[in-house]
Amino acid sequence: MGTIVRYLIHFLLYGNTEAAEQVAYTANEAEWPRYKAVIVPSGHLGGKLVQPDFGSVVVEHPDAAPKTAVIRTDIVYNAFFFLSRAEELLTDKRDEHGRFAARYSVLGEKNRLNIPLVDEYARILMKAMELDLPTPGWHKIWLTHDVDTIAHYRHLRGFIGGVLRGQKDLAWAAQKDIRRDPAYTFPWLIEQDQVLQKQLGDRVQPLYFIKHTRGRGYDYPQYDLRKRDYRYLEKRLRRSGAEIGLHSSYYGDIIDPMPLHRSHYLRCDIDQMQRLADAGVTDDFTMGFADRAGFRLQTTRPVRWINPKTMQLTPLTLHPLTVMDCTLSNDNYMNLPEDEAYFLCQQLFDKVYQYHGELVLLWHNHILSNGSYHRTLYPELLQHILAQ
Repeated sequence: MGTIVRYLIHFLLYGNTEAAEQVAYTANEAEWPRYKAVIVPSGHLGGKLVQPDFGSVVVEHPDAAPKTAVIRTDIVYNAFFFLSRAEELLTDKRDEHGRFAARYSVLGEKNRLNIPLVDEYARILMKAMELDLPTPGWHKIWLTHDVDTIAHYRHLRGFIGGVLRGQKDLAWAAQKDIRRDPAYTFPWLIEQDQVLQKQLGDRVQPLYFIKHTRGRGYDYPQYDLRKRDYRYLEKRLRRSGAEIGLHSSYYGDIIDPMPLHRSHYLRCDIDQMQRLADAGVTDDFTMGFADRAGFRLQTTRPVRWINPKTMQLTPLTLHPLTVMDCTLSNDNYMNLPEDEAYFLCQQLFDKVYQYHGELVLLWHNHILSNGSYHRTLYPELLQHILAQ
């Protein structure tokens, strides 16, 4: 338990080890004068899992020496509750894909997913200790793309479907040259992302998640990583400076684990997260709600995952997903018009910038060709990032 407490305090203080040593997590008042700040435990960390109190954080600043700031709200437990995904253990409710949806989250129910509460706790603790707050800015920008399909018409089922829908000429053109397939929008994505790379340098990293599944059910279609189409794409992506990660199966299979990972359909429960850690995955980019944009982990910063079942600090780092394209436009999700989608993204981006966090975007290559507004929205959002 001590390891978890120390890690959470260290995280709240943005990695300031020296300051973390001046913070105590104890109800023993005799020890308080030795520290610059004290967080009073509620008794829930390591005990019975309960929904935290999300009211105002109470901080006492005594006038007389010793000037130990006493935080009566257990912000350590509250941070643990969200960062570990412990709240998913409080309900069996899941959507049709077995996902813990925003509507089942306590802050999703209250429409409070737009403000990263854990980062707010960090600011409160730092102010109580009279520390300088982090300078606003981008710690890192991940431009991620899930490659659910490389092309619509390059496999038999897609080709026949195109012909039956009256798209014979388009299907034949794609058969002759993959670059003429509507889903092959990778050159355009590379071009857009490189605009940001050229301006912001190493802070920007494009990342493509490649499916390696058995191609059944919701994993269909599966492209063959040994065939020409994928080899051609991979070569082009790597030449552009993009990284490659694993887009694991909808059904939880982990075939050939890679360090960087995202689950298909954003399906990833606590047991699956432990399997990822055990398989050697170091960084996961799944942690966002499919049905609503916002801060699922209640932080804008990458954080090591604490398994709430075993109460162990794992080597798996979670990168909070800021926004996914289809969350904004899908009829089953937020179904926003383009102007409202832009405004919401702007709000979320500004929070990430304010807290010196990590911006993680997810735009699918095939969605850019389905007639939605994402062909214009995506470059507009990249320009907003540059304007900060």
